[in-house]
Amino acid sequence: MATKKRREPLTRERVVAAAMALADRDGLESLSMRALARELGIEAMSLYHHVKNREDLLDALVDAVYSEFRTPQIGAPWREEMEARAHSAREVILRHPWCITLMNNRGTPGLATVQHLDAVIGCLREGGLSLEVTAHAFALMDAYIYGFLIQEVALPFSEEEGASEVADWMERQLYFDTFPHIAGLARHHALAPDYAFGNEFGWGLTAVLDAIERAAE
Repeated sequence: MATKKRREPLTRERVVAAAMALADRDGLESLSMRALARELGIEAMSLYHHVKNREDLLDALVDAVYSEFRTPQIGAPWREEMEARAHSAREVILRHPWCITLMNNRGTPGLATVQHLDAVIGCLREGGLSLEVTAHAFALMDAYIYGFLIQEVALPFSEEEGASEVADWMERQLYFDTFPHIAGLARHHALAPDYAFGNEFGWGLTAVLDAIERAAE
């Protein structure tokens, strides 16, 4: 007699992992409790033993995203740690682009989120920055990281395609004849063979960290 395959027990971690996979594949708008239940092969009511509601699920998703960020090491050189943290955050958010709309609008942060933010502050403070400069630096760095990524995620072209289609459309509209400064930037920078918008991230991050370093001194 064939033995019945034992179903993996449902846990909060498994629910959150399935929700993240669903959002990665189909976008955040597809993430309903019913859709998640179908993904897991269960009845929707079973989910409520592990998450209170969709808002609780979204909080858990943000916390899961933060758990993938590189956490700064308190006591290590602050600038190196902040640079590594920023690049890690960009990599994680590009893996989960739906999360950019959630990162700073959740009112009940989870443990991974709080641990990460505490480590950022601790690294800056132990690195010699005053409390005031730390507050300014934290706000500036996250404004830059999330602001850049909002633009990058919303680009009307992929990194592989580049900006050539947009530039071609602008040229057909005769915009390049009317607006020479845009035309010059597009033709000699944005349309260069090795250009990628994502490469601008490092340039801007260096400028931000330079400004923080000057303020710290």
